Amino acid sequence: MTAATDPATGPVSDPASESGSVIPGAEPGSVIPGAGPAPRPGERATVRLREDGPAEGPRYAPEWLQLREVADAQARAALLLDPLRIRLANLPNLHGGLVVHDLGCGTGSMGRWLAPRLDGAQHWVLHDRDPYLLHFAAVASPRAAADGSRVSVETRRGDVARLTPDSLTGAHLVTASALLDVLTHEEVANLAAACAGAGCPALLTLSVVGRVDLTPAHPMDAEITEAFNAHQRRDGLLGPDAVDVACDAFGERGATVHAHPSAWRLGPEHRELTAQWLRGWVGAAVEQRPELKERAEGYLAERLEACAAGELQVVVHHSDLLALSRPTGGAG
Repeated sequence: MTAATDPATGPVSDPASESGSVIPGAEPGSVIPGAGPAPRPGERATVRLREDGPAEGPRYAPEWLQLREVADAQARAALLLDPLRIRLANLPNLHGGLVVHDLGCGTGSMGRWLAPRLDGAQHWVLHDRDPYLLHFAAVASPRAAADGSRVSVETRRGDVARLTPDSLTGAHLVTASALLDVLTHEEVANLAAACAGAGCPALLTLSVVGRVDLTPAHPMDAEITEAFNAHQRRDGLLGPDAVDVACDAFGERGATVHAHPSAWRLGPEHRELTAQWLRGWVGAAVEQRPELKERAEGYLAERLEACAAGELQVVVHHSDLLALSRPTGGAG
């Protein structure tokens, strides 16, 4: 993929650079792992967060994470950074540098976005269950903060759904992207408790909220959206309810919580990402409601044709959450 350089994010992939091209290693028309339902029946197309089953391959393909990185960077709510900076500036004992734990880090896009926007030396601890993604994240991590201070990284393989305050000892900030909606109510409560116990703020970005706007509109839009949202809630996952549940969970533990919209706004320059998102979105809806299959195939064909012609606009609504837990001795 052609690399584009953003002063704040460093080298990132440009989804517009290969409109209509085939993702390396993928069959034409296939869904990249992470963008839609997994090939095996009954499996959800998300990173596996629990180690209670047999070993399996990556649930998020690096190609999918790379493809969405530009849209993610454009969508994240930069307005939440000012209250975050104020909190971080007031933390005691930061002379050793800021310690950031990035949960479910994937290929490290959060670090590439955030580290160059914060001043001071930083040490990022990257958590993921997939050693392949951890390797990508470490290699492509930023090396300098906003003021030129050093940024270092380490990686930890493990289950981010089982965090404890001890896991975050010495942490000053917890971050994650597109994570809350693939957790359960209990797992979000555990995350909030871990952050509260460690006394560190959490910046949790790009959680789906269950709303999609497509232009031009189509009679099946609402039906596909409803089925997709039901799919997101399978097996007790929070899906589009995640932000509300997380706000309550952090608030109940004494945190000041801010939420801000962070929608993807996809136009002709995002054709490749939009096409992959469409395949995954419709595929999840059909997996949830198989009776939609025949009509959904025609719907998807129409939408992909409009996308390829540059005639489709898509807004995928997300929300970013900043939870400012009360500082404790462990947060310093």
